Parts: sequence; structure tokens; C-alpha cells
Amino acid sequence: MPNLPNPRYFIPAVAAATLLMAALAASLARGESWTDTQIVQAIYRAEGGLKTRHPYGILAKYKHTTPRQACFNTVKSARRRFAKQTKEKDFIHFLSLTYCPIGAKNDPTHLNIHWKKNVKYFLAKSKIK
Repeated sequence: MPNLPNPRYFIPAVAAATLLMAALAASLARGESWTDTQIVQAIYRAEGGLKTRHPYGILAKYKHTTPRQACFNTVKSARRRFAKQTKEKDFIHFLSLTYCPIGAKNDPTHLNIHWKKNVKYFLAKSKIK
């Protein structure tokens, strides 16, 4: 008899993977073709890359994760929320509403208005390579 995985862990893992795939499929159906890795890399570059004190624009210090992983988690979470809604058609715009909102208290110089344009610039640049 084959060794089957414990359903207690296997079923939630399959459900989570299914949700992520559905979110990715919804993004692709809407004309998006960026992977999470490409988006995270574009965010890193738009947020200043090696020249910044806050990589990926992550201001908080986490005990058990890196700024890169926090950014990945945010992108994955946004993909799930994006798949469930129908108002916004552009994933990067949708992501910008929570990742880098215009008018945020931590943005006194109003630089957040450039975030979406900068991320899209670096995404387009990565597509050429």
C-alpha cells in the first residue's frame, strides 16, 4: 500500500495552491503576464535597490522573514484579492493601492504617485531581456 500524505496537511496545501493558480490564471486572463518574481524584482528596483535603507519599500522589521519575503507575501496576497474582485483590471494598479497608497501618512513628499509608473517601467525593462 502506498504511503499517502496526511490529509490534515495535504488538503489545505492543495486548496492554497489551487487558489494561487486561480489568481494567476485571472491575472493572465486580464492581460497580465508578470510572474511574482518579476514583480518583486521590479518593486526592489523601483524602491531604490541597493541604495536604500528600506529594501523592497518594506519599512517594518520582521523577526522571522526578510524584506524580500515580505514583498513576495504581499504580492501573493494581492493576487488572491485581485482574483476575487472585478473593479480593477490592472494588477499593478491594484497592488499600488495597498503597497504604496497615494496620500499615505508615511509619504510626506508625495513620492508614492510615481510608484506604479516606476514598477511598470522596470517590468517592461525586464521583459526586453
